[in-house]
Amino acid sequence: MSARPPQRKDPAQRQKDPVDTIMNQWATARPDLDITAMEVFGRVFRVAHAMGDRMDKVYARFGLSRGEFDVLATLRRASEPYTLSPRQLSATLMLTTGGMTGRLDKLERAGLLRRSPDPRDRRGLQVTLTEEGLKLVDEGVGAGSIVQTEVLSSLDDAQADQLAGLLRMLLAGTE
Repeated sequence: MSARPPQRKDPAQRQKDPVDTIMNQWATARPDLDITAMEVFGRVFRVAHAMGDRMDKVYARFGLSRGEFDVLATLRRASEPYTLSPRQLSATLMLTTGGMTGRLDKLERAGLLRRSPDPRDRRGLQVTLTEEGLKLVDEGVGAGSIVQTEVLSSLDDAQADQLAGLLRMLLAGTE
């Protein structure tokens, strides 16, 4: 297959970015390849990396890593009494139980969650947000939402909706 240039209505008004440079380099280096998908995924990866860095900075203000915030946020989304089993947390966050244990240990030492026996299963545990953890995750999700909204403001509402829909379809194709 040969490389196809991206189809654009008005290339003169298109803002160039580093992915354009990469696309041009691959088109020259490997004109036999169809590299169209690289244009999409190169940007998806770069956006994810840039937003990950921004979110790391937001959560660091609260003394949390992104992974630790994710644990607290998962408990918060569970609604009152903000309790899940370690297994439920691991499945939701796509973490091994060993990785989850380390995060839970640190968050428990910080007083942001507590582990207790599961009254329905003698062998099981429950993980519950503490009041301090609830307050911290609510502040963190608010601060993170502001950063995400600021970045997304480069699109109008219709563009943001369209992008969300397209990414939903793309994500469905990967799962």
